[in-house]
Amino acid sequence: MATGYLELLRARHAARLLVGTLVGRLPNATAPVAIVLFVRAEGGTYSLAGALAAVYGVANAVGQPVLGRLVDLRGQPRVQLPAAVLSALAMALFAFVGIGQPALAYLSVGAAGLFTPPLEGGLRALWSSVLPEEDHVHRAYAMDAVAQEVMFTVGPLLVTLCASLWSAGAALLVLNGLGVLGALSVVVSPPSRAWRSAPREAHWLGALRSPGLLALLGAFLAVGMALGSITVAALTYADEHGGDQVYGWLMAGIGLGALIGGVVYGARQWVGEPARRLQVLVALLAVCYLPLTLMPDAVAMTLLALVAGVFLAPAIACAFVLVDRHAPRGTVTEAFSWLVTTFTVGASLGTGLTGPVVEAGGALWGFVVPGVAGGVSLLVLLATGRVLAAPAGRAVVAAHSENDPNRAVEPRFSSGDRA
Repeated sequence: MATGYLELLRARHAARLLVGTLVGRLPNATAPVAIVLFVRAEGGTYSLAGALAAVYGVANAVGQPVLGRLVDLRGQPRVQLPAAVLSALAMALFAFVGIGQPALAYLSVGAAGLFTPPLEGGLRALWSSVLPEEDHVHRAYAMDAVAQEVMFTVGPLLVTLCASLWSAGAALLVLNGLGVLGALSVVVSPPSRAWRSAPREAHWLGALRSPGLLALLGAFLAVGMALGSITVAALTYADEHGGDQVYGWLMAGIGLGALIGGVVYGARQWVGEPARRLQVLVALLAVCYLPLTLMPDAVAMTLLALVAGVFLAPAIACAFVLVDRHAPRGTVTEAFSWLVTTFTVGASLGTGLTGPVVEAGGALWGFVVPGVAGGVSLLVLLATGRVLAAPAGRAVVAAHSENDPNRAVEPRFSSGDRA
């Protein structure tokens, strides 16, 4: 599989777009960890840390689909870079103001989340222009999921390293500065400047008029809750077993496990129905969260965190195929942004819920939350299995769009291809 990934990265602009997007997404990917560490360093409570992280996530959830729709309508450079700059400035304000003025802290964190650029959805919209063969595009989805886990592995370590060397506030500034540079690298590239969305049917719901996409979003809301709850529960555990360094290793363990799972998942060609495959992956994900409640010593707990992350990247890679399949024509960036949004909302709900849970019952009950959330996600997938299995990608588009000669701008692939 490594050879296949290298083949993709040798395509013109592919490596630049992937690396630029990953660097540009560092502020968003590390925001829950960075905010929690910053609030704790300022003397704030777990509940305040969870609440601020939740505000960031909710604002991000509102901004991603809105900005994604603007990208579909106006192009990437006009939206992505200004949004990245505004988000970084808002987070810098939070770092300088701290938690002494709660209203300003909530406002700045909310603005940072609201203006987070939809780089993730933008990259998936670009793959078909950089890699014209459908097999390569699906392999790029798997590579994308694996590369994200590198970021989720390295990101928490970068946060804790910056906090250890300088301060938690410096970590916020450094990561958001890197995010602007990453976004800049993407939007000045020829594929980003040349990309245009396919013609779309005017509809106020946009991508949300797809029943299949709605079903998928419901499932990943719960998956996001599971991951967000671990963020707070792990901090509570780390406070009793070694502090910030243990916390960083636990978060990195989740990411490393997902990276390993993604590489193994992408090492074979999958056939059959991706909706059913996603059900199996989410079931395994939920089961692997349960051993975290054992709470052994820090080394063993890090290994359990690694196991808990193994099925995350495969589930995400499989979801990418289903999003592409069910997104209405001309809404590709918005549809992928809705997946990001839903996952972020779920993570925010998870952090907001788990803060009071761990204060009332300790880390043990905090680690119960992800197992329950994983089970809820599986129930949603089982209940909507027929909707997700239906070839609904074009069903929600008006008949005249089927005959539009320009609609090949956003390819649709068969469900039996590689995720």
